[in-house]
Amino acid sequence: MTKTFLKELEEEALTTRKMLAIVPADKFDWQPHPKSMTVKTLAAHIAELPTWVTLAVTTEELDFSKTPYEKQDINSNEELMAFFEASLADGRSHLAKANEQLLSEEWTLRNGEQIYMKSSKAEVVRHAYSQIIHHRAQLGVFLRLLDIPIPASYGSSADDISF
Repeated sequence: MTKTFLKELEEEALTTRKMLAIVPADKFDWQPHPKSMTVKTLAAHIAELPTWVTLAVTTEELDFSKTPYEKQDINSNEELMAFFEASLADGRSHLAKANEQLLSEEWTLRNGEQIYMKSSKAEVVRHAYSQIIHHRAQLGVFLRLLDIPIPASYGSSADDISF
């Protein structure tokens, strides 16, 4: 399972890298709707998501009442890319040390007594990957609305016919 997860992490990193690389810093504060995240918040969240792999394999839970969420302050595309690469390296290195037994252990996401999710650590890794894909798609919509050409991902895009 670890080898499969590592391979998938690397494959998703290729597409994530292409998407984050085109995020313009001059549009960091833009949002398509008042309920939407800003481009900066969304891009930084995508960049940090590989660290959820680390959380899954090195902890038994995340309790927001004890560890409040802290946004990474990103002020340029270079900082965004460096943050993503550091998060990716962190997730990759911890995942490489995992084994089947560890990945089968339970992990909990909570806020004090309120439990959001109880899953195996393997399911949390899978969930982190799904979150990367989900938020990356959101970012694609944001960039499209800003008239920024979208790179190919699982196939070509309307702007990039490479595969």
